[in-house]
Amino acid sequence: MPLARSLSVTSLSGLEEWDEEFDLEDAVLFEIAWEVANKVGGIYTVIQTKARLTAEEWGENYFLVGPYVESNVRTQVELIEPTNPVLKRTIDQMNASGCKYAAQSEESPHIVAHFHEWLAGLGLVLCRQRQLPIATIFTTHATLLGRYLCAGSVDFYNNLAQFNVDKEAGDRQIYHRYCLERAAAHCTHVFTTVSQITAIEAEHLLKRKPDIITPNGLNVKKFSAMHEFQNLHAQSKSRIQEFVRGHFYGHLDFNLDKCLFLFIAGRYEFSNKGADVFLEALARLNYLLRVNHSDVTVIAFFIMPARTNNFNVETLKGQAVRKQLWDTAQTVKERFGKKLYESLLVGQLPDVSKMLDKEDFTIMKRAIFATQRQSQPPVCTHNMLEDSSDPILSCVRRIGLFNSSSDRVKIIFHPEFLSSTSPLLPMDYEEFVRGCHLGVFPSYYEPWGYTPAECTVMGIPSISTNLSGFGCFMEEHIADPSAYGIYILDRRYKGVDESCNQLTSFLFQFCKQSRRQRIIQRNRTERLSDLLDWRYLGRFYIAARHMALAKAFPDTFIYEPEETASTAGFRYPRPASVPPSPALSRHSSPHHSEAEDNEEDERYDEELEAEKDRVNIRQPYTMPVKNKVSAVLGANGDGEGDVNGDENGDGDEVTSEKN
Repeated sequence: MPLARSLSVTSLSGLEEWDEEFDLEDAVLFEIAWEVANKVGGIYTVIQTKARLTAEEWGENYFLVGPYVESNVRTQVELIEPTNPVLKRTIDQMNASGCKYAAQSEESPHIVAHFHEWLAGLGLVLCRQRQLPIATIFTTHATLLGRYLCAGSVDFYNNLAQFNVDKEAGDRQIYHRYCLERAAAHCTHVFTTVSQITAIEAEHLLKRKPDIITPNGLNVKKFSAMHEFQNLHAQSKSRIQEFVRGHFYGHLDFNLDKCLFLFIAGRYEFSNKGADVFLEALARLNYLLRVNHSDVTVIAFFIMPARTNNFNVETLKGQAVRKQLWDTAQTVKERFGKKLYESLLVGQLPDVSKMLDKEDFTIMKRAIFATQRQSQPPVCTHNMLEDSSDPILSCVRRIGLFNSSSDRVKIIFHPEFLSSTSPLLPMDYEEFVRGCHLGVFPSYYEPWGYTPAECTVMGIPSISTNLSGFGCFMEEHIADPSAYGIYILDRRYKGVDESCNQLTSFLFQFCKQSRRQRIIQRNRTERLSDLLDWRYLGRFYIAARHMALAKAFPDTFIYEPEETASTAGFRYPRPASVPPSPALSRHSSPHHSEAEDNEEDERYDEELEAEKDRVNIRQPYTMPVKNKVSAVLGANGDGEGDVNGDENGDGDEVTSEKN
């Protein structure tokens, strides 16, 4: 699907296209990963979303290498014959005699091989051991030992320098895999990680400091008008509301128009993903909303796949009851409409007392009787195989949030990934995220964090932590992230209880926002999407490949990095208009929300708001890269010509700043 990028009021004009060029005619790029056309985790998203941009740069000299999984090949891969004769001979030879490197050509191209994670690391080690003329890159998206240590409830970040890595890996029976990952990191020409927090981790656990940080991006679809993505939010929210009506039938004693949808999603790692902190904060939020007599209701969704055997019967019944009520209402409406039509035909105003007869009342009474419910709405939508020991359900029992009428915070645990074909909640993940109000991801171990990034590009505010790659990235690029709907929870320098209090404060302040304030905040959040676009972040992968070529083929390629902070002069200031934070606005109580929507003294002009941000945006720092030696000579042949738009000829790209 082609990228849809049309200029809108949300576009950040400061993020211009990177104009660095590199002669790639006789260079070939191979990208090797276990998750090429094989969805396991986030690396699949990295490769799949980055592929189009990389193909535009390398053309037919770009190849992805991954495992052959028949089911994935049928649905994700288009089988074609290679046009490159050298590649064709190689594939034919591999088909004939196994995976043996047997291709040769008269003019050998410069090959770049980019390996992702330890699963692909063996190929890198063998390339260097056999001294093949290949420029190699190794990217670790999360260290193997780091995942295991955090899963064991270890005080990870405070003890990074003290770990006996060999002993820890041996104790967890992953020493062979750890050695492979460490060997790949040390053998490669260029070692990269996805975030600064992972770089610190890799330096201590793999004993090599990464050469460059390559943040993960997304393909961002821009809208031609601001109201388009707001309309998508409203449409998706209405579908979630329909599910809620069925799930809470018989106990729908709260106003859906004043109901906020929060969610957490990802792998079911209870502590690593911060589900424990989120649940504790929800219990404290419930107390605050009750004692402050708030009319806001919070419904928190937990979308984490776990072992189940089927849908919960009570949950399915709720959706059936909702549909039955809808059908009943439509039947009565048709009967009422027919009588109204006949009355008007004869020129008489209808007698309202006769519009509904006994049969209509009988139908409605039966429908109301069907909604009677003795039990509380279920917390979990499925039958769990290990209900008594499940971490989320055990924590729910401890904090006592059972979806009772007195609770202002309700919990719905959906232990299965979302699907548009589900009979329960027929929505795909993107549609569901668009319909929510806030994503909550208080992770303890999160090398990058695609879930908050996806929220951002869809204009949904999110809560992340300063222990996640995404949170660190946003803190580095934005002076006041919360003003743009990016709340950063401190889990690095605070204890668990302090972090819970801070998260509770974030949630409570969000609940106090008016509808108008939430709309302003969503507009600002969506405006940050250019920061996460591969059109911007892809340049770091380009720099890594150029660095690898220069190290592997120093006689042909030159790379001269500039010793400058990566975000010098590039921090989004706080917006100058009405702040979305209720703590700084005149009316912080949700009771004033309807009045605020109509107040004339706080007009909100989105185009004016966006223009203010454009003026504040500064061009990000870009790493200069010199071309091949033969190309550096320029038109005059004296080596003093323009290099990549550098009029000074000194390798420093001239960039303009918008003040």
